[in-house]
Amino acid sequence: MWTAMILGIGLAMDAFAVSITNGMCGGRLKPRHALVDGLTFGLFQAAMPLIGLFLGMSFMKYISAVDHWIGFILLAGIGINMIRGVLKKEEEEQAANPFCAKNLLIQGVATSIDALAVGIGMTADIASYSEAYRTVAIIGISTFIISTAGVYIGRLFGGMLKDKAQIFGGLILIGIGTKILIEHLFF
Repeated sequence: MWTAMILGIGLAMDAFAVSITNGMCGGRLKPRHALVDGLTFGLFQAAMPLIGLFLGMSFMKYISAVDHWIGFILLAGIGINMIRGVLKKEEEEQAANPFCAKNLLIQGVATSIDALAVGIGMTADIASYSEAYRTVAIIGISTFIISTAGVYIGRLFGGMLKDKAQIFGGLILIGIGTKILIEHLFF
């Protein structure tokens, strides 16, 4: 159980950072924003290892060959779009709203791709399906709690940064995407 909790917290860190960014850039924050953010990331972080578990080890080399590029492209694209919107003063409602369904789905996929590889790796380590389901539930719940808190933490810092929050948030997303890429290419 401790291993599953540590794994859940580790996998949640990218989602936590993105949630902080969402809180900084989200404008007027409502409790439902934090809950939707936490649920999105929690569900993706739980679903991906489960999918990976069912895919099995035979596909690991194919997924691990591109997962870092997908995460990098999705997060960097959102980050660049955020910065471009501020610099050009063309704030489309959807692009400016990190809590819209489109942005949350893209962020959910981008931050949970590594969880897919973890699920594939779990194939050899999990003794039973009930153990796998328990691990997946712990990962999802940990991510939900951490991401929900991240939105509120981001809101605190967003208020301090005011207009610069969206640029800073875009840079953070680009940085997270770059981190994912570097980790997978060099470590």
